Amino acid sequence: MLLTHKENILKFSWLLPSFLSLFLFGSTVKAAAMPAAGVAIANWHFDSNRNHLDFTTDENVQPKVQLLTNPTRLVIDLSGVTLGYPQTSQRVGLVIQNIRIEQFNAETTRMVVTLAPGYTFDLAQVKLQEESPNHWSVQLPKPVPLTAIQPKYLEITPSISPTVSDNSTLFAGVVPMHSPMKALEPQIKALMSRYSFLKTGMFFLDLDTGDYLDIGGDRVFPAASTIKLPILIAYFQDLDAGKVTLQENLTMRRDLVTNGSGSMQYERVGKKYTALETITKMITISDNTATNMIIDRLGGAAKLNQRFRSWGLKDTVIRHLLADLRGTNTTSSEDMARVLALVVNNKLVSSQSREQVLDILRHTTVRTLLPAGLGKGAIIANKTGDIGFLIGDAGFITMPNGKRYLAAIFVTRPYKDTRGRDFIRQVSQLVYNYLNQPNPVAAVNSLNSATR
Repeated sequence: MLLTHKENILKFSWLLPSFLSLFLFGSTVKAAAMPAAGVAIANWHFDSNRNHLDFTTDENVQPKVQLLTNPTRLVIDLSGVTLGYPQTSQRVGLVIQNIRIEQFNAETTRMVVTLAPGYTFDLAQVKLQEESPNHWSVQLPKPVPLTAIQPKYLEITPSISPTVSDNSTLFAGVVPMHSPMKALEPQIKALMSRYSFLKTGMFFLDLDTGDYLDIGGDRVFPAASTIKLPILIAYFQDLDAGKVTLQENLTMRRDLVTNGSGSMQYERVGKKYTALETITKMITISDNTATNMIIDRLGGAAKLNQRFRSWGLKDTVIRHLLADLRGTNTTSSEDMARVLALVVNNKLVSSQSREQVLDILRHTTVRTLLPAGLGKGAIIANKTGDIGFLIGDAGFITMPNGKRYLAAIFVTRPYKDTRGRDFIRQVSQLVYNYLNQPNPVAAVNSLNSATR
């Protein structure tokens, strides 16, 4: 017997004062050429292992979500959104069978999550999270048998991520903060006393335990070339959104050529480089001209600064194209750790872009700062900065024992004084050795007792 329309549809609304044109599913599915008018979905991604959906966009929409039966399917209608490419679908598994996206009518794009017969979702367990002003995630619960009691109406209020609120229990909205590394602090402060002519700020975070070392982590410093780290992330964010490609050619204009680090300044003006070549040189050899080309391609400093603020970065600002030898561009150790935490936890870019970002960062050529203090077998994805009176480094470290942590440190010093480099190396070594112990606190306390 056919069900009536009222019986057939269990409706509820997700009103998102959000931005939505990127749906992510497995490996990112990219769109064809976008239409000239209207908002367009660029690609989409769903993590079938976690039943987790991510989406971002540049435009405000108000998705309407319904649960339909025969078969059971979750329908997300995006009014005012143009798909821009033919209907596409992806098979998922036995219970969540597939996801497809299609142009439902002239003004609406529809995404459909289809369940196997006999299953539905407990709508009360659907969790919508605001990760940042333009990044949202939806955690779908495990499908349940249709016999389970379902509410007839549910309106889900999105929760705001601590990335953009002030929740002290989570760092960057993704890493639970546990305890300060108090047993390590005396050694770090003793080292600081020996190098009292240096001014420093540092932030280290154990991603597995949430333990952290914060000594002047919010202190603002000239960013030097560490500013290239968030610029790299911004490029891959636009890559995920279909706004840029890695194969497109960028022209080295005269107004973008600059001195300082890098080799592109010695090439002829007008030479073309692929975007991948340009971002790689920007990071691996810290090419300043390449950086200016990427800033230009992404719309300029003002747009990038706005993007950084949307990520929750408080101190990271581009005020001048490179080479910024006076240090007008700024950041902090905490900001650098924050952007790394967001990337490592797939909050800013897709998993595919995350791996490309980390691979580029693993090939930086300057190894005299944080990398110099690591043990054998450790892997670091990092970006350094050096403008003579300031040096800094920020990175994501994976230890041979599997432990992962974030590190960021800045030091102002007498111009080109090598003792600043030695200080960072020794801090890096102290933190690494501390985290390399099976029980770091007990190991340090034992060492302190033995030396009294």
